[in-house]
Formats: sequence, structure tokens, C-alpha cells
Amino acid sequence: MTGGPDAHEVVRYLADAVVPCDGSTSVIRSGMVEVAGDTITRVGPMPGPGSDSGPPAREVKVRGALLPGLVNVHCHSPMTLFRGSGENLSLHRWLHEVLWPREAHLTADDVFWGMTLAAAELLCFGVTTTCEAYFVEDAVADAVVAAGSRAVVTPGVLQLPGSESGDRWWTARTEEIVDFHARRHGEAGRIEVGFAPHAACTVPLPVLADIAEVARSLDALFHIHLAETEEECIRFVADHGVSTPAALAGAGVFDGRVLAAHSIWLSDEDLGIYQEYDVAVAHCPQSNAKLASGIAPLVEFLARGIRVGLGTDGPASNNDLDLWEEVRLAAMLARIRERDAAALPAASALDLATRGAGLAIGRPDLGVLAVGARADMMAVDLDDPAFVPLLEDDQLIEHLVWSASSRLVTDVWVGGNQVVAAGTCLTVDVDEARTSRDRSGHPSLDVGLGPHQLLRLDDLDVDVP
Repeated sequence: MTGGPDAHEVVRYLADAVVPCDGSTSVIRSGMVEVAGDTITRVGPMPGPGSDSGPPAREVKVRGALLPGLVNVHCHSPMTLFRGSGENLSLHRWLHEVLWPREAHLTADDVFWGMTLAAAELLCFGVTTTCEAYFVEDAVADAVVAAGSRAVVTPGVLQLPGSESGDRWWTARTEEIVDFHARRHGEAGRIEVGFAPHAACTVPLPVLADIAEVARSLDALFHIHLAETEEECIRFVADHGVSTPAALAGAGVFDGRVLAAHSIWLSDEDLGIYQEYDVAVAHCPQSNAKLASGIAPLVEFLARGIRVGLGTDGPASNNDLDLWEEVRLAAMLARIRERDAAALPAASALDLATRGAGLAIGRPDLGVLAVGARADMMAVDLDDPAFVPLLEDDQLIEHLVWSASSRLVTDVWVGGNQVVAAGTCLTVDVDEARTSRDRSGHPSLDVGLGPHQLLRLDDLDVDVP
């Protein structure tokens, strides 16, 4: 990462095209974005002879299109450590037999390096902000700060195998997150802290209500898995007599800032509750498809004015962190579900990973190139054949969604700092992150059950070239 931005210096980025992603379908050919410190101060056409060129500025020429950084609203990025584990299992079996037994043995070093690997991957894809639901939250925040990325860190609340049970554990865990919020919220201008109780099927309803009350008192995001599988929803109704959204609304859980991940199996009444309480949705089409969980009613969400952003979910259930793939798949699955080839236009799909994603997490200053927004940006190569032919402005957005990909991201900035140049992450030593292990030598990642046992090459008696 280059040195921190000078709040007094104005930097003018000149690009072949600027795609603001501001809720319109506008494209500014030969456009410019001016930045002071970590904030965008002007967006518009490139100044011409005799035009108002604005304040004195250092000019940076950007080859290609300049877009806002993407916002991933639901992920468990340190799961890079478990990529490829427990394939071809249902969500319930994957969690109980593979993932949670391993996560119970994670150390802070494990999580730091897992998040560091993820940060490099995300930044090179043009993803500048993530909403992280994970444990060992200080290690997550440390990795994000070191990598120069941005995150809403929502520490997980879930009793993993081997942890203490009972009411005292839930209270103590909530207090830990409150302390974490006091210590880390706002750090480096890039860390926001929330709460992430896992789900209504794994965390008791009274505990969810208590955590939601604490989150409201801090104006913090309450981030929860909701209505992810049909089986989960059927079981909840059998146990409680009402749907999960109805129970959560009745308990006051929806009275604050709420982000509900997945939200696949919802009735019309449930959708009405989302509307009434302004519950935002983290839509994860690729993970949902891979785990055969179902297809969320995306078009219905948008028609009802429900805020929606895209998430990759964890790289152990996806198996990557490429939000470009989510944009395309979200549009395709929406069209399949609605049996309508015009159900989700390209601009609407792109909005789910940019402006719409920022709104879903309560951050209108993210995912958009606009005055007052954070200077989180990416450059996309327009010389690639994916953009041939390029005749009209709206065709550029169509190509971005339907034929471009993360491989065309060349440069990335977070808060005015360049973190990726010519496709290379400047802030993370990927080789170091890839090969680093828990310094204590504890084989924390080797924990598994039966045929899902994880094996490292350096645990084998073989020569590795």
C-alpha cells in the first residue's frame, strides 16, 4: 500500500470511462473522479480547454473504466483455510460434521492468515469492503487493517463443539463483542463493528433478543443467517408455532439495523415483515446453489423495496470470493425463477454489488462514485475482447455484467490508497500468507471427522517439489 492519503492533496483520476453506479445507468466517457484524503469530492466529465478544472490537483491517468469498489455483504473470509472441505454434503451435514468441529480448534494465527489470504483475493477482484461474520474477531480486524481493505466485522455468536454451554456463555460472549466494539470500532477509518449471532435455529430466541438490544444501543449492525434451508424453517415453525421472521419481529430483534443472510424460504407474510421492519437481505446465490439450499425471491425483494446486497458466503461453501460471479449468477437465477429474460437488467444486477450493497449494510458512502463517498475504486481493462463491440453507454454496463470478469480488474484503491496495481496486491505478501502456520505448532487445521480429515503435504513422508 502506498503512503496514507494527504487530506489536503487533491488527486484527479482521469479515465476512459467512469461508471458511478449511483442508481442510474449513467456512463461518463472521458470522465474524472477527484479525491481529497479518503473522500470523493467531484465526479464528472474530464475537464476540457476553458472549462472549470477545479482546484489544483495531482493527475493520475487510469486506462479503462473506473468503478466503485465492490461490497461483499456476507462472508466468512477466513474459511479460505477450509476451501474444498466436506464437498457434496448438505448444509446441515457440512456444518456439523466438517466445519464446526474444525473451527472449534482455530487459533488467532490461523484466523489472521486465513483472513489475510482472503483479503488479497478480494482486493484483486475489486472487492474493497466485506461484511465478515467470524470468530477470533481481533485477528480478523488485524488482517483487514494490515491489508488496507475495509470491513464490517460482526463477531460470531455460536457455541462451537467443546465450548462452555449455558446462559453464562451467551452473556460472556456478548460482553466480549461489546468490548471489541469499544476497542476497534472506527479503527483506521476502515473497521466497523457489529454482532453476528449465527441463526435462530442455533441461538436461543431470548439470547437473540438480548443481543439485538445491545446492538441497537450501539447503533451496530445485527447480522444473522435466516431462512437458509426449507428444513430449518419447517422445524422452527413446528417448535415455535410461527415463522422465524415472525418470531424475531415479535421478540424485538428487528427493531434495529438488521442484515438477514440468505432469506430463501419466506412466505408473503414474512416478506411483509421484512418490509415493515426494513430488514436488509444478503443474497448469496452461488453458495445457495452449491449447497442446494434454494433460490431466494430476489425480484420480489426489489419490487417490495427491500434493501439487497450480494454476498459470496464463505470460501468453503462457494468456493471463492469473486463477487463478479455472484452478479452474473444472481441475474441468471432471477430470470430462471421468474421465467422472464428481462427480470433483472444488467444495471440492477451490478447495483447489488455496489450501491445497493452499501445501502444493505447501512453505508450509503460505499459502493458508489459520488461526492462524499469513500474513495474506494477499481479500474477495469476495456481493451479486452469482452468489450467488443462497444457502441452505446448502456452496452458498457451490459458487457461488465455478462462478459467481463474479475480478471479484468487492474488497479484498486481503498480510501484513496492504492492496494492493487497491474493486477498485483501491494499490501499482502501472498507467498508468506499461503505458507504461514500457527506459530505454536498446534495442528489446529488438521481436525476433522472420518473421511473429511484434512491432510497437509508437510505432514506426509514425501518430497514436495
